Amino acid sequence: QVQLEESGGGLVQAGGSLRLSCAASGRTFSSYTMAWFRQAPGKERESVAAISRSSDSTYYADSVKGRFTISRDNAKNTVYLQMNSLKPKDTAVYYCAARRWTLATVAAQYDYWGQGTQVTVSS
Repeated sequence: QVQLEESGGGLVQAGGSLRLSCAASGRTFSSYTMAWFRQAPGKERESVAAISRSSDSTYYADSVKGRFTISRDNAKNTVYLQMNSLKPKDTAVYYCAARRWTLATVAAQYDYWGQGTQVTVSS
């Protein structure tokens, strides 16, 4: 099992940047594909980005390509989401998620979830 804890959310003006972090417990972090999802009020949870166990593969939703970067540090059991050029439509609760083995982009395919961190982008 793995436990996840997000941090780094907050209030930022449009055009600004934030970096989210997700710290994972356990000794097998490198066995997990990691991902970021987000959920805005009244909307379904959507995939934002994902990264493979060894960082050789990544996925980005079209809405964040070129603005967000996912990365991980297996030595620190941490995955990051660097968010640049933020827009008001990026406002949501951002969740970190983990699953064994292969890259996936659907929420139902992830087994472990953090509690979420709020990101609010003002116009």
